[in-house]
Amino acid sequence: MNIMSNVSNIASLKADADWWRGAVIYQIYPRSFQDSNGDGIGDLKGITERLPHVASLGVDAIWISPFFTSPMKDFGYDVSDYCDVDPMFGTLADFDALVARAHDLGLRVMIDLVLSHTSDQHPWFGESRVSKDNAKSDWYVWADPKPDGNPPNNWLSIFGGPAWQWDGRRQQYYLHNFLASQPDLNFHCPDVQNALLDVARFWLERGVNGFRLDTINFYVHDARLRSNPPLAEEDRNSTIAPQVNPYNHQEHLYDKNQPENLEFLRKLRAVMDPYGAAAVGEVGDAQRGLEILGEYTAGNDLMQMCYAFEFLANNRPTATEIAEVLNKVDGVAADGWACWAFSNHDVQRHASRWELNEDGLKMMITLMMCLRGSACIYQGEELGLPEADVAFEDLQDPYGIEFWPEFKGRDGCRTPMVWEKSNDTAGFTQSQPWLPVSPEHLSNAVANQEEDPASLLHFYRHAIALRQTHATLRTGAHTPPKATGNVLSFVRSDGDTQIFCAFNLSDAPAEVSLPHGNWTSIAQELGGASVVTGQATLEAWQPLVAMKD
Repeated sequence: MNIMSNVSNIASLKADADWWRGAVIYQIYPRSFQDSNGDGIGDLKGITERLPHVASLGVDAIWISPFFTSPMKDFGYDVSDYCDVDPMFGTLADFDALVARAHDLGLRVMIDLVLSHTSDQHPWFGESRVSKDNAKSDWYVWADPKPDGNPPNNWLSIFGGPAWQWDGRRQQYYLHNFLASQPDLNFHCPDVQNALLDVARFWLERGVNGFRLDTINFYVHDARLRSNPPLAEEDRNSTIAPQVNPYNHQEHLYDKNQPENLEFLRKLRAVMDPYGAAAVGEVGDAQRGLEILGEYTAGNDLMQMCYAFEFLANNRPTATEIAEVLNKVDGVAADGWACWAFSNHDVQRHASRWELNEDGLKMMITLMMCLRGSACIYQGEELGLPEADVAFEDLQDPYGIEFWPEFKGRDGCRTPMVWEKSNDTAGFTQSQPWLPVSPEHLSNAVANQEEDPASLLHFYRHAIALRQTHATLRTGAHTPPKATGNVLSFVRSDGDTQIFCAFNLSDAPAEVSLPHGNWTSIAQELGGASVVTGQATLEAWQPLVAMKD
């Protein structure tokens, strides 16, 4: 590696403090990206090996899901040491090499910080549970039982059952919003906040450019431990938890979404700013997700970006529904910034979830690249991978095991990346992979699609290039999105530049009227419609992206 070249790249990456605005971020699930040592599990060296593929897409940054020391009860989202790499994934030296290689390729690196809870094997929890008066006794959320021995309130775990676990040593309950092996940290304790800010500094000093913040709205709980009220059946939805989960039966007023959260986020932003780092928060709330997105990204002293779950929902969104979401964001987050995603490591892949053919997948990535906000794409999405069918005996995800068969969990979107078709592990590993490679995925492999100029992989590159070529699509304003039948349309603008965007979200042709003026198509390489003065016909799943002359 040319050290001087890498130093120059790092300096240029740091120079643009607003790099995140309109950025395209590629999510890597490290267990399933590339295995470098033949143990069947992806690792940091494997990611480094495959970074040229990611860079070739034209994205701005990578987001790496957790690789910290962990007992892996929730596959890394249960951290036992925030400042080290689990041996399964490699070493700190491997991470440093990954960051250097990414920067050399012009990619920024974001890592997944899980701050709301730790593993029950974290030394902090080991000390906290010993007694009620030790130095870390209040680092976790402990509460006495009710007189009858029941938990202190009715809060539920998103993984099913009560959110309280009895601990015989302290003879108290501790809070866990997820698995019982994931106790929640007590953000009302200043020492906890300071320790977590030190974690952020540790990784910023190692060169990371930002964070994806897991369950950002779960950090602070109601100090009075008030019970949540019931939620009317007609107001329930399965946006963040499956329908079979009673978690949806409550209005989550007190177990999360507390106003004190903003105070911690301001402290975190103050730590990040000197490094030019940015964060995207995951907002998990089925009723107020977009409002919270607006609250957490308002102004210049909170988080830069957040994403909610509106476009991670089960049902394919209609033109009307997309327009409603975008307009609501304009209303409740006018001073904030959204980050859009159609797939990630927690939901069924959108190729299957929305039953999209290749034309539909092409149209949806074109739409994403035209939306105001930033964007996340999930590994394998650029290959059009459908959800893998994982047999019950092969399941690893405790969430799926708990709710099988009505909810099969998250393993189907976490199966290994397919690099080549030459063997049944698709170039991911030379041994038995931790989850089986889907035979249906082999024909979608990177090597196959590289050889086909008409493949979805090449299309993703063209769609991302469209966004990178036109600053208006990255950071410009937009007119209120509107739906006319199955066609969604809006105008992106930046100074004198105007770009009209329209998308036919159906299997039938549709007409669209353009605003007054002369317009020239800039997306014909993406199958975009040609412009006829004032009017255009969109074929099934066809976009129209045109610039005003």
